[in-house]
Amino acid sequence: MHPMSPEDAEHGPEPGPRAQEAQEISAPGLAATGGISEPSPEAAEGTGEIPASEPGLRAALEAILLVVDEPVAEVTLAQVLERPSREVAEALRALAAEYTAAGRGFDLREVAGGWRFYTRADCAAVVERFVRDGQQARLTQAALETLAVVAYRQPVSRARVAAVRGVNSDGVMRTLAARGLVEEAGTDPDSQAVLYRTSSYFLERLGLRSLDELPALAPFLPDDVETLEEQQK
Repeated sequence: MHPMSPEDAEHGPEPGPRAQEAQEISAPGLAATGGISEPSPEAAEGTGEIPASEPGLRAALEAILLVVDEPVAEVTLAQVLERPSREVAEALRALAAEYTAAGRGFDLREVAGGWRFYTRADCAAVVERFVRDGQQARLTQAALETLAVVAYRQPVSRARVAAVRGVNSDGVMRTLAARGLVEEAGTDPDSQAVLYRTSSYFLERLGLRSLDELPALAPFLPDDVETLEEQQK
């Protein structure tokens, strides 16, 4: 073993071939650039990467859905968050499954062409006790009958609704329209009567994606329904 000279003690021993090779691999181009520099803000923006301060996709979706008052479409969420629609759709379904598996008091549902948070059905009684102030704004039997006629016969005129129910339904139709459950859908080409249909709010309140999810009406109809229909025409 050779003694270390003063020059060696000041500058340290020369690195061996393996040490030099490792240094070159860990810091490529260091000698050419004179050191490692931090990327400029402009360069970071050019990469298209989301800044570290931005929330993750799931957190962003939860934040938006907590403040909406109507279902939000996947394409709208994708545009706001600047993410692919497929990625947003997968995240929404993953969140919905996660809430269900965890037994949360709320769930995430796809209704009326969009997504929104809802309280879970198991908690309905508790929520009702909390929000009820002694009065229940329920639809009357007449309103429910009228709404059912519109739902299954739409687009339909007021006169047709009255013929099916056997009683004038103008007042009830105005109530349903005021509550946003039915809306105008043009006019009849023959009679020029205003036609009505159920609204997206109707789907939202019933928790349906579309009218195709309405329960089949046939099991509830009388056997002579065709005869009754002919008599009403």
